[in-house]
Amino acid sequence: MELWNYRPDVYDRGQALDLVGYHVQATDGKIGSVDEATYDVGESYIIVDTGPWIFGKKVLLPAMMITSIDPQERNVFVARTKAEIKAAPEFDEGTFKEPEYRTRLGDYYGRFPG
Repeated sequence: MELWNYRPDVYDRGQALDLVGYHVQATDGKIGSVDEATYDVGESYIIVDTGPWIFGKKVLLPAMMITSIDPQERNVFVARTKAEIKAAPEFDEGTFKEPEYRTRLGDYYGRFPG
């Protein structure tokens, strides 16, 4: 599914850029930092530690949500608002790699334009 791939104009697999530690910027401000990132074709995502704004909750964002990366400022920009990200299906350390969770997350993020 396209949702689980980086946009070709945003991330080139050949650049070996590690996004862990980058600040994550929603369309309406900073939401946290990248705690984990994967770069596998068809299975790419970032896990964002949201810090105090939603009480330390972690969220998983499919790679397609990333609209741009600024390596100099260490920022990752995503195409969702803080509220949209906060309302996403709950992140669970034990099940986030399961197909059912990915399907629920894909259904959730896939309903938004852009």
